[in-house]
Amino acid sequence: MRIFNNKTYLITGGTGSFGSTMVKNLLKKKNIKEIRIFSRDENKQEKLRVELNSKKLKFFIGDIRDINSIKKATEGVDYIFHAAALKQVPSCEFYPMEAVQTNIIGTRNVIDACKYNKIKKAIFLSTDKAVYPVNAMGMTKALMEKVVLSYSKDKDVNFCITRYGNVMGSRGSVIPLFINQINNNQNITITNLNMSRFLMSLSDTVDLVYQALIEGKNGDIFVQKSPSSTIEIVAKSLLKILKKNNKLKNIGVRHGERLYEILISKEEMLRTITKKNYFIIKPDNLDQNFAKFFTKGQTNLNKIKEYNSLNTKNLNLSETIILLKKQLRNEENKF
Repeated sequence: MRIFNNKTYLITGGTGSFGSTMVKNLLKKKNIKEIRIFSRDENKQEKLRVELNSKKLKFFIGDIRDINSIKKATEGVDYIFHAAALKQVPSCEFYPMEAVQTNIIGTRNVIDACKYNKIKKAIFLSTDKAVYPVNAMGMTKALMEKVVLSYSKDKDVNFCITRYGNVMGSRGSVIPLFINQINNNQNITITNLNMSRFLMSLSDTVDLVYQALIEGKNGDIFVQKSPSSTIEIVAKSLLKILKKNNKLKNIGVRHGERLYEILISKEEMLRTITKKNYFIIKPDNLDQNFAKFFTKGQTNLNKIKEYNSLNTKNLNLSETIILLKKQLRNEENKF
């Protein structure tokens, strides 16, 4: 494909769960010219360098907070996948200004670097927590999206967003925590038995990024259609798979945590296109029409439903077991 043939890619946060998965996937594209991994973690970079041992890989130590380091890394790059972020809810709650510096100002630096070096297209990764945000992590990612959309109207670089719910097996997600507790014969700590989460794999996140890369127009937000399950069913599924009988311990909802995930708000649903496996939220600010904010509006919002982990396909115990076995076998958590 033309988007891979003799092209150079850069992945910020390239040593994280998504980043390393994307790197391995891009290496399968035989005609790709170069893949650049940009992150501030030299230890993870060295591990990835040794593991993959490819001449097509180039590693850049840097921080998206530093405009000069990201500008230098993007010289000669065709496409960027921006995954670097502060993602842990507790960390962002304790240090909200650090989340602002990375998730908002760091994103603006990536955008400025894209414009400065005339990048063809950049895909920015976001989260369900950006929809009706209740914690600092979600608030900064929501503003990250707004910053990207504000620059999308310039047209000189194509900026798109992909938005995800719970990614199975990714660092910091609940499934690795449960597996660790099970393997160490501990109680499985559950904040609320009825809490529901989307279930998507790391390969799903890669597929959605490729879809945005191929199809995305300026300001488009791509959302994966995914099934969901309750945390109780996820825990019981893992116990079945691992053939253990650990007890479930209800510890109560944590600060900054929601009972269910929302991937598309009611307001966004008014401008959302439905595809077979994903949604595209079209931007509404590209023409800078202030009338939309002062003299015009929507009258049918009460008929619209948001897209959340309650009204998607909800999996029962046997379905969740099948999905977890299938999706996690070749990812970070192997059964």
